[in-house]
Amino acid sequence: MSAQAKTNGSKPNGAGARQAASEMRTVTILGATGSIGCSTLDIIAHHPDRFAVEALTANRKVNQLAAQARTVRAKRAVICDPDRYGDLKEALSGSGIKAAAGPEAVIEAADGDADLVMAGIVGAAGLAPTLAAARRGAVVALANKETLVCAGALFMAEVAQSGATLLPVDSEHNAIFQVFDEHRPEGVEKLILTASGGPLRTRTLEEMRGVTPEQAVAHPNWSMGAKISVDSATMMNKGLELIEAHHLFQMPEPRIEILVHPQSVIHSMVAYIDGSVLAQLGAPDMRTPIAYALAWPDRVNAPVVRLDLAKIGQLTFEAPDPVRFPALRLAREALCRGGTAPTVLNAANEVAVEAFLARRIGFTDIAHIVESTLEAVDARPVSSVQEVIAIDGEARRHAQGSLARFTGAAATA
Repeated sequence: MSAQAKTNGSKPNGAGARQAASEMRTVTILGATGSIGCSTLDIIAHHPDRFAVEALTANRKVNQLAAQARTVRAKRAVICDPDRYGDLKEALSGSGIKAAAGPEAVIEAADGDADLVMAGIVGAAGLAPTLAAARRGAVVALANKETLVCAGALFMAEVAQSGATLLPVDSEHNAIFQVFDEHRPEGVEKLILTASGGPLRTRTLEEMRGVTPEQAVAHPNWSMGAKISVDSATMMNKGLELIEAHHLFQMPEPRIEILVHPQSVIHSMVAYIDGSVLAQLGAPDMRTPIAYALAWPDRVNAPVVRLDLAKIGQLTFEAPDPVRFPALRLAREALCRGGTAPTVLNAANEVAVEAFLARRIGFTDIAHIVESTLEAVDARPVSSVQEVIAIDGEARRHAQGSLARFTGAAATA
């Protein structure tokens, strides 16, 4: 079973499958002020006849959230930080837009009436609201990879039970989704996830020890938030995507390959048993996969630069270096161990990346902290979201306790 959770004839079940493609589609955006949220709103702004906004949520950016909600005439705006409720209500005064605050309010927004929920909250914080959207059978445009990393089996089971439609938004998984033969998966030999290699692709291990947060977030191709940019620099982002691909497309770990492709033109590929390799190509702009998910099963025009292969001239590929980028090995090991191991991997990585961005540890210490946490926190089977949350907290506490042992090349602020 792939990203299309259930099939009925030629299309998945769920709200999106039953909805005629030409009808107005209502959308809720979880994480509206982040990179994915802003790009989603840009696509919606270009197609006011196709999309209407039900609700927008954000973590703490009240003014930006209120401005977005006013611009698209959202019915509801939700700030996750309950202490910012008064500020949000004041910012929306006179607009007629309902204000709400707190984690439960974010979950309620996801559980609302929107046809499609764009799950764009970064990190494990996106798990509960994304799960709420899936449980009610919505179309879930999944841009939060941690939902599948932390609770992949549980989440996919909920999607299957509810008849929800799951559409991957990450450029790699969206690319695979577009060329994956859903009805004849036995013909698939392997999945090939492409990686840009990030800003540190050509640096030596010694040079990487002295990398600053500014250097790590300077991605050569993509414009992303700080956390995801650091994950790209360590290649942990690709490790998390490997785990995500395993759940989305029910593909065993040995049959998922990672290939460094610096130009970021081929977003991923599917290799078939007859020797065919199908790829999805496009300019490195997240608005393309976002537009695909918003309009699925149709397509809408996206305001992105069109691909000019003659101008690019050449596409190159190389195998990732396991010595300089140990995060890939750690992700594969966590996936093979199963149970809560991927949850531990993700939690430790979030703690370590936050510490690196705060200049408390060095760049190469990120992988050391993740590996130390994986070794210290036992993996066990998962049967509930509560267990996922508990092991996430345990892993974070261990990772926090490890920070003092890793001073690395951390710079002073």
